[in-house]
Amino acid sequence: MKKFIPVLLALSLVLAAVVSGCNRAPNGEVYVYNWGEYIDESIFKVFQKETGIRVRYTEFQNNEEMYSTLKLGTASYDVILPSDYMVSRLIDENMLEELDFSNIPNYSLIDNIYKNLEYDPYGKYSVAYMAGTVGLIYNSTIITDEITSWEALFNSKYAGQILMFDNPRDAFGIALKYLGYNQNTTSESQIREAYDLLVQQKPILQTYLMDKIFDKLEKGEAAIGPYYAGDYLIMLENNPDLKFVRPVEGSNYFVDAMCIPKGAKNKTNAELFINFMCRTDISLANMYETCYASANFEASRQYGEDMDPEDYEIVFASEETRANCDVFTNLPTNILDLYDTLWGDLKK
Repeated sequence: MKKFIPVLLALSLVLAAVVSGCNRAPNGEVYVYNWGEYIDESIFKVFQKETGIRVRYTEFQNNEEMYSTLKLGTASYDVILPSDYMVSRLIDENMLEELDFSNIPNYSLIDNIYKNLEYDPYGKYSVAYMAGTVGLIYNSTIITDEITSWEALFNSKYAGQILMFDNPRDAFGIALKYLGYNQNTTSESQIREAYDLLVQQKPILQTYLMDKIFDKLEKGEAAIGPYYAGDYLIMLENNPDLKFVRPVEGSNYFVDAMCIPKGAKNKTNAELFINFMCRTDISLANMYETCYASANFEASRQYGEDMDPEDYEIVFASEETRANCDVFTNLPTNILDLYDTLWGDLKK
């Protein structure tokens, strides 16, 4: 399904844009900062044809990298796509602009289940983009055992073939979940127990990575690693030996959202881009490209109509699955500092 539908959809979008926006003079720019492999980049031409606004696009590997870039002021962006807990942190630190929803009428297409969530309870600063879960992806020709638990990432049997997330929140989250703790714990003793487990794991790892976990597993250069459910379906097209499992201990359920950083130079253009991203046809294009659940209820319904039930559950996690997952929340400053210290010690 993914191979040909996105191409036809992209062609129809471009043709429609040409008809409606030909000979339109450029009307500024919008600087977008997003996760890697998390959008159909062909839609940028559609947006420019329709609005005259050129999209300048940059990728980050994790929330902490994005946060550091904004905090240090090393680059300026108009639209960013942080995850739930990072949205909350950015709000708490006064790093986001309130949105002018008169410029985002397509917000009405966003499913109510993605509105006024804990990370933005009054819905002033963010518009949900995509949602998904983290699980384990492994190569069944290298690992012949049936994998059901996070334990596999700490098993010396697979030494040299294990990949691990290269950021503290995800890595500690996995260790905490395996130990039976909530991923949002503020217990220093539990976090230090997770740290000890990660220290034990380090010698058997192949490496710590983020986006490149995708390439390593897809190419058979590693046997197992944690990664995002939607990406698994894309990887499977090129490597049918891969399998995906959500560990029995539970996992992380995430919602990524579109926000505007404080002091953005092109705020109106940013709101027009967010509005464009909320559109059903654009949401569908992004779903076909990424295999994640769109916050647009029409797009998600249309996308899921002809899906295999097993694939459907991977993209659209059931209520039972979500109940066994934690949604990361923003943590107190002392706990964030502890994570930074322990992560620094681990990576020495």
